[in-house]
Amino acid sequence: MKKLVFAGCSLENIKRFPDKARREAGFQLDRVQHGENPDNWKSMNTIASGVREIRVSDTDGIFRVVYIAKFKEAIYVLHAFQKKTQKTSKSDIDAAKKAYKIIVKERNK
Repeated sequence: MKKLVFAGCSLENIKRFPDKARREAGFQLDRVQHGENPDNWKSMNTIASGVREIRVSDTDGIFRVVYIAKFKEAIYVLHAFQKKTQKTSKSDIDAAKKAYKIIVKERNK
């Protein structure tokens, strides 16, 4: 089982999800840790190759957890947020891109 590494404030953001959405996000991340795909996911190649988002919907809204699992040592959770519109906001994409760049830089040290 791969370990989870939370970049920036991604863990704090998940903790702010409503209970049901938080539990679902955790369950789906556990699936990823065990080498399975989440039940509902989408590729986010606009951030980087191999980046995916877990899609969580409940009565309190729509939530996303952006992660990358292609590295041998860990699954990196890049960003987590509540989605307010149909299209993912530029600020959320930029936050995930920034986290990805930091992780790549740290891995290459």
